[in-house]
Parts: sequence; structure tokens; C-alpha cells
Amino acid sequence: MLSSNDSPDVPFSLSLNPYRGCEHGCIYCYARPSHAWLDRSPGLDFETEIEVKTNAVERLREELARPGHRPSPINLGAVTDPYQPAERSWRLSRGLLELLVETGHPFTIVTKGAGIVQDLDLIARAAALGRAAVSISLTTQDPRLARLLEPRASAPHARWAAVRRLAEAGVPVAVNAAPIIPFLNEPEIERIAAQAAAHGAVALHYTVLRLPREVAPLFRQWLQDHVPERAERIMARLQSMRGGRDNDSDFRHRMHGEGPWAALIAQRVEQAAARHGLARRLPRLDCSGFRPPAPPPRRRSAAQDTAQVELF
Repeated sequence: MLSSNDSPDVPFSLSLNPYRGCEHGCIYCYARPSHAWLDRSPGLDFETEIEVKTNAVERLREELARPGHRPSPINLGAVTDPYQPAERSWRLSRGLLELLVETGHPFTIVTKGAGIVQDLDLIARAAALGRAAVSISLTTQDPRLARLLEPRASAPHARWAAVRRLAEAGVPVAVNAAPIIPFLNEPEIERIAAQAAAHGAVALHYTVLRLPREVAPLFRQWLQDHVPERAERIMARLQSMRGGRDNDSDFRHRMHGEGPWAALIAQRVEQAAARHGLARRLPRLDCSGFRPPAPPPRRRSAAQDTAQVELF
């Protein structure tokens, strides 16, 4: 269940995802190409054919019980959203959180799903011990634009309500102004920062839009369908921050871009965060309370079961 990374621009080294694919349908999602590895389309299939890891909790218990496991904050939501609509039925994210709380393992969550408040009891319990923090992604405060960009994600007002409830429960919350898209949601940077502070967030993050692999043609088509009068201008500005390309995977600037426009966006975020008393990072989490779970009982194979029956 656990994926590890040593990417210098990612603030965690361990992550897990109970689902593959995401019903939120965000047109800009950098995870869309992962569905091509399953011989499915990064377009409609990514939004409609969701892989559910039904044994996620059992597998995570096995991994946490290994003698070689060294606790480091585990991120839920690094690839696909742990609070997409499928969570209402499967409750895998809750099961994983129950295990992490049981073992005292620190964790972070990134989501656009207001359904996270259903697990506030677990998150707040861990946060009280310095073992949990949450980031809520807020791309735009415009409900119409949100419906076009993120058709099945929680509405902006619902996400703001989730920020407030988490903060009031003592959970450190960051708001991700992400992804920033020039001439589309980029004018909202300062307003999002102000609302983040007003709703109790303690930190402000951001990324500039990334268009890896199949995401680029999907986003280009979206621009032509919804904002054709701005399509060329938006792509020109994005490319100016990506070395003239649609995407640049260089760790040094893949998250924030490079060049004068990227520097201007960074400056605006820094100034907006400072103006409203927002940090640029969430607080470090405590890893000292981890206690490995008991290994799950070994499952009998079909051959063993057959052999046992034959004894009688």
C-alpha cells in the first residue's frame, strides 16, 4: 500500500491511495496518465472506472508491522482524492485512518472533498497529539468555474466550511491555491489567501498548472470548449513558465515554474500569506508515538483448507 519517493519538491516520503482514478473529474489532474498504465483512457475512464483497493487496510497493517518500517508522515491523497464520492460507499479512507490512529502513526491528507469532516473524530484525535495535518485544495471561489474545472468535486463553499470545521477542532489546516492557471483563477490568489485566514487555516500553499503527457491535449480541448477567447493567451503564459513547453518535469521548478511570471506569482503568494499571517508550511508532525500493529493472522491457502477437510 505504501509508495515511497525521494522527490526534493514533495513534502513527504510516504504516501498511500485507496483508489485509482478519481470521480472528481478535474480536467487538469496530473494523475490522469496513471490510468494509461491500466490500458484505460486518461480521459473519461479516469473519471468513471475507479479501482477500489478493497484490502487496503489489511495490506497497510502488514506493512506497518514489518520490522523495517520507519515512521514518517504518510500522505493520503498524493495521486487521487481519498474523499471522492466512492468513499461514501467503501469507507476505505476511514479504515486507513483508524489504523494510523491505532498505531500512533503520523499522517497528512490532501483533498477537495468536504466529506473529510465525517472523519473529524479520528483526525482531531491524532492532531491533538501532533500527528495529523490537512491540506484543502481550493482552485477557485467561483462556483461556475469550479463546476467546469472540477465537475464532481465539493463546491467551494463546502470546502471552506470543511476548513473552518477542521480548524475549530484543532487540526492544522493549509489551503492549497492549486493549480494556479494564468488569466483563469490566477487573479484570485489574494482573495483565496484572505479567506484561508478568515476560515482558520494556518498555511497557504500553491502550485502552477502542470500538463504532463495526456493531460496537455485534454486541457487544450477544455480551453477551446469553455474559454476559447483566452485559450491561446493562457497556453502562451503557461509555456513561458515551462521553458517554452507544455510541461517541464525538472524537480527544480516543476511545481512553481520558472521565469519572470513564475517569480511574480511566487511573490504574490508570499506577500498574501504574510499579510494574513499564514505560514508557507504546515507544522512538523511527531513520529515518536508509533507502535507497530500486531501482524494480521496468516491466511490459509485453498490447498491447506482442502487438506484439512480431507482429514475428516
